[in-house]
Amino acid sequence: MRKKEIFNVIRYGYVRVSMREQNIDRQLTAIQKEDIAMNRIFIDKARGKDFNRRKYKNLIRKLKDGDELYIKSIDRLGRNYDEIIKE
Repeated sequence: MRKKEIFNVIRYGYVRVSMREQNIDRQLTAIQKEDIAMNRIFIDKARGKDFNRRKYKNLIRKLKDGDELYIKSIDRLGRNYDEIIKE
């Protein structure tokens, strides 16, 4: 029997608000309750119309197979559910 490969799972968080004036606290608090370190939480203050967001792109480059991504709500990734699934 083959041994299961053990992955070094890294947990990340993503927070997005649409406007600079909006508050990130509710999302940030929820993610921090999952014991995710601040240096692994990516925060964008940008609209969700597409995925051309600086911190989101940085996050995607870091994610590896087996890593976990925490978000407060799926709509924080984007406006269009079909586009979120494709991404």
